[in-house]
Amino acid sequence: MKRGSTLFLKLVIVILGLIVLAICAFALPALIGSDNTGYYRPILIGLYVPALPFFFALYQALKLLGYIDKNLAFSEMSVKAFAVIKYCALLIAVIFTAGMPYIYIAADRDDAPGVIVIGLVIIFASLVIATFAAVLQKLVQNAVVMKSENDLTV
Repeated sequence: MKRGSTLFLKLVIVILGLIVLAICAFALPALIGSDNTGYYRPILIGLYVPALPFFFALYQALKLLGYIDKNLAFSEMSVKAFAVIKYCALLIAVIFTAGMPYIYIAADRDDAPGVIVIGLVIIFASLVIATFAAVLQKLVQNAVVMKSENDLTV
């Protein structure tokens, strides 16, 4: 496998990370400082918390793509990277789930039910990513076991 075969995916991950970093560095402080945020100010401040596991999951995805470039896709390192991605996605879902009662109260005061839908979409997307990472983790783990059994047979 060529070394640059995952270059496009790495580029997408870096761009996604830069977009979220720009939002955290520029957009959120501007919104938090605005007088128009009302009840949403604590929610905006709280968006920094799930950004940490998000960036850690992106880092693990980059490591995983590096393993694929080095022909180490079916290794224990890949299994661990999938596990970390799974736990980061679950942590993001838990953080947003914990914040949903306040989001509901703020949305109810402003009569803005779309905010609740956005929170639910983020929770659902995080759970889908966690499930997908768990399935891939199990698949790669089984491949690692089969590979080690074949190495012992030969």
